[in-house]
Amino acid sequence: MDPATVTVSFPVPPAVAYDYLLEPANRPRWQRTLRDVEAPLGPRRAGLRWRDVTRLPGVRPHLRLVEADRPRRWVEVGTWGGVTGRLALDLEPADEGCSVTATFAVTGWGAGPLLTRLGVREVRADLHRAARDLAGPA
Repeated sequence: MDPATVTVSFPVPPAVAYDYLLEPANRPRWQRTLRDVEAPLGPRRAGLRWRDVTRLPGVRPHLRLVEADRPRRWVEVGTWGGVTGRLALDLEPADEGCSVTATFAVTGWGAGPLLTRLGVREVRADLHRAARDLAGPA
C-alpha cells in the first residue's frame, strides 16, 4: 500500500514548527492518543530514541528518529507488537508561516493498509491541534 499524506498550514516559520513537533515532551499536548512520553536524553538528531505512552493500556511503542534535517524534514519509525509505523514530516516555507506535510504508513498484523487509512483523520487532527498551539491565544 502507498503511504498516506496530509498537509496542514502552520502560522509559524518552519524552524519553530520543526522544534515544537520534534520535541517528544511536547507530543502529549498535540497528539490525542498520547498520555505521556518517556522523553529521551540527548540531542534531537538521527538515532534519538524514546517511548510513547498511549491512552490504550499496555501500548507503549518504541520510537526512533531515523532522519533529522532541521528545519526541513524528519523521519521517525515506531514499533510495537509486530506493527511498524513510519512518519515523515516535510516543512516548507509559506506566505503566512509554513506547510507541514505528513507522509505515513503502518505495516504489520495484516492490517497495515487499514490502519494507515484510519490514521489520516487522526494525523490531520493532531497537526491542526499543533498549529493551534503554536498560533497562541486568539
